[in-house]
Amino acid sequence: MSTTTSIKHDIANAALAAEGKKRIEWAERNMPVLAQIRERFEKTKPFAGVRIAACMHVTTETANLMRVLKAGGAELALCASNPLSTQDDTAAALVHEYGISVFARNAVDRDGYYAHINAALDIEPHQVFDDGCDLVNTLHTTRKELLPNISGGCEETTTGVIRLTQMAKDGALTFPMIAVNDTDTKHMFDNRYGTGQSTLDAVFRATNFLLAGRIVVVAGFGYCGKGVAERARGLGADVIVTEIDPTKALDAMMQGFRVMPMTEAAKIGDVFITVTGNRDVLREEHFQVMKDGAILANSGHFDIEIDVAWLEQNNAKKNAKMRHQTDEYVLKNGNRILLLAEGRLVNLGAAEGHPASVMDLSFSDQALTAEYLVKEAKNLKPGVHNVPTYIDKEVARLKLASMGGAVDVLTPAQELYLNSWEHGS
Repeated sequence: MSTTTSIKHDIANAALAAEGKKRIEWAERNMPVLAQIRERFEKTKPFAGVRIAACMHVTTETANLMRVLKAGGAELALCASNPLSTQDDTAAALVHEYGISVFARNAVDRDGYYAHINAALDIEPHQVFDDGCDLVNTLHTTRKELLPNISGGCEETTTGVIRLTQMAKDGALTFPMIAVNDTDTKHMFDNRYGTGQSTLDAVFRATNFLLAGRIVVVAGFGYCGKGVAERARGLGADVIVTEIDPTKALDAMMQGFRVMPMTEAAKIGDVFITVTGNRDVLREEHFQVMKDGAILANSGHFDIEIDVAWLEQNNAKKNAKMRHQTDEYVLKNGNRILLLAEGRLVNLGAAEGHPASVMDLSFSDQALTAEYLVKEAKNLKPGVHNVPTYIDKEVARLKLASMGGAVDVLTPAQELYLNSWEHGS
């Protein structure tokens, strides 16, 4: 496709389109399940006449999801869900190689971020894809005139599901949203394996730091925290977990991790990684007792887990961009703290996010759920809903087959046994 286009967009550099296309095609090689779905959508056109606005990380993996939806007949507008996650070459390729509207620039400021969300909403969507609930929040606050058009949508993150659940609890959510984040395949592949690998990848790219023999403090032991802790231990780190949930804390201890409050862990940690979804997990009381050279990274969705504002206001000196996405803060006590990716989502701010093979499952869940919404949204009440189990199982089956695996099939006698109560022990 030509680098001149009438497609509405706001991107950084159209000249990057050819390079972006190469990277999108590279990611496609590791997304076999999504490729099978695109092949079917090209024939069935489930989204003919459907407009979809998506607020997601503008990466090569997301680009392949957009290609699937377009193949299915959708009219699309994509904006970024995080200012640092946009890959400018990917954005350029989506517009100039694939004819998809994109409103995203890397490192855009807050005003530009919301201007892009509103530009995506200007297509008056029927469905929405969100990654953190900012697009849905905008719809319910400043773009309420569009709400009657919306039949439903999908949410990709834990943080977004938390916000949507609260909206539903307060009676504010006006249409059904499917929690794609909560599928078994998403928890396993994306949150655990994807976050574990990509977060540490970002730490390495930003610092070239050796984890073996060092103390890594992981704040939060949900699916993401488990993945980070497991991968750090596998690289030879001494891992400490901090938690507010005693059950999760017990799980961490039973897996061999040390468990303690952050006030204690802050004194001995070398690397701190937050994955909680809450704010101020690392704050003044922790900064003041940290070792010289402590490394801080956030792998939660929003940039509120580390109190960056305090660091900005209470340091003796800031050495910006000491390395790739690494800012050094020299505290008044002389100790240096290294903050990665400005406290934003580190695996996308300082690296490339999850591997394509991971996002193959999450985005396949999302594509099939969008198809489900076209048919069933009218039968769903406003609120947060789970992805139908059959969709998640089908995605897992296809992924397993693509990796050369297969499962057993129950015999008729086994089926009968599992579905009856008459048989005793």
